[in-house]
Amino acid sequence: MGQETKYSQEEILELRQTQFAEALRKADAAKANELYEHIHPVDLAEAMEDWEEELLSRFCGLLEDEKLAELLEEADEKLQVELIHKLDNSRLLKIFGFMQKDDIVDILGNLRINRRKQLIDLMRAGERKIITELLGYDEDTAGGLMTTAYIALNGQLTVGAALRKIKEIGPKTELIETIFVLNHQKQLVGTADLRDILIANDTDTLSSISEEQVIYVEPETDQEEVSLLVSKYDLNAIPVVNKRQVLLGIITVDDIIDVIMEEHTEDMLQLAGVSKEETIDSTIPESVRRRLPWLCVNLITAFLGSFAIKSFEHVIAQVVALSATMTIVTGLSGNSGNQTLSVIIRSLALGELELKGSWKLILKQAAVGLVDGIFMGICTGVIVAMIYDNFYLGCIIFGAMVCNMMIAGLSGALIPLVLKALKQDPALASSIFLTGVTDVLGFFIFLSLARVFLPFLL
Repeated sequence: MGQETKYSQEEILELRQTQFAEALRKADAAKANELYEHIHPVDLAEAMEDWEEELLSRFCGLLEDEKLAELLEEADEKLQVELIHKLDNSRLLKIFGFMQKDDIVDILGNLRINRRKQLIDLMRAGERKIITELLGYDEDTAGGLMTTAYIALNGQLTVGAALRKIKEIGPKTELIETIFVLNHQKQLVGTADLRDILIANDTDTLSSISEEQVIYVEPETDQEEVSLLVSKYDLNAIPVVNKRQVLLGIITVDDIIDVIMEEHTEDMLQLAGVSKEETIDSTIPESVRRRLPWLCVNLITAFLGSFAIKSFEHVIAQVVALSATMTIVTGLSGNSGNQTLSVIIRSLALGELELKGSWKLILKQAAVGLVDGIFMGICTGVIVAMIYDNFYLGCIIFGAMVCNMMIAGLSGALIPLVLKALKQDPALASSIFLTGVTDVLGFFIFLSLARVFLPFLL
């Protein structure tokens, strides 16, 4: 009896993707649509990024509209644009019929103005009005994230009537677990959980079983603030209302997850002075254009450090050991400051900090730097004194380490807070500014102490 071969999920997925591509090459529409059912759209979208133009064209020609809609919703911006260029307006409008309004808006936002206008003009009046309104909001705001695919019912409806409405509207909505309760003026007055509706008496009204304390945002609210509210209150959706409390749309948790990932990626890139628009697929000119400005800032801070060293050339010339040890102070101080920087930027991202009233935290970080500096200064000072057989050189590096690590802690807390107060992203190349501070002051403090103790070093 032969031994059964077992395949991993990755191997099975790769096999199905290969079979799917082969079916497209053979123009076998039935086989391609059948295989599509066994591949998650996200996995297929990732594989399609490496496909040649001809295969993408066959994909658009052979796949059913509903399946194309699923794939477009999961594809990244570049693949979306490539696929849409292969579809005429009539076919694309049919595909849009299977998609949520917020996803359609995201796709339209990536198209050229002429193509976008053509598609909007071909839409039905009601749909065109919704799409136009959604396109009017900035993509980084609650209005740009929201969808209109939700269930909102009058609070005076009985549970029995509400259930009939839910069955009727449910298939067309993106969220069914939460029902938004309105008054006669279409204002949001509460939310009702589907579970509570299912177990309530048919004669109860929606208002009687709804939660009146609703967390909501306005369409101009920044997406980062929206994500913080969803995380804080553990919501699966958050409503978007206008100034009169009229419900405009909702933002679902899957969109919030995308926002959190986007904001995290942006912070990580900006800490290193890299634009969030840059990807591994960016061209050489694009990458150079986006990186060069911050490298120039870094060059300025490097020159400031160099000038600090130059002003002590006569001291270094007399004691060569200084040139070999001074980078220890700046290197450790820079790492210490980056530790503080990471903690502060994370707290700012979570909405836990503001510049006003943060002086205790700033002093705490300076104190942490002081304690770390004492410990690292003792270790470094002892080692340096032993290597160069000079007690005073060890004392100098101890003093410089203590002072600069305390400054690093202070700077690591202040720089992002000041950037936040200036309405700038606190992650905006904070590490570059911090490195400049720790390098310049580190060299200056260390070499100033060396000049004071110069007679004992010779």
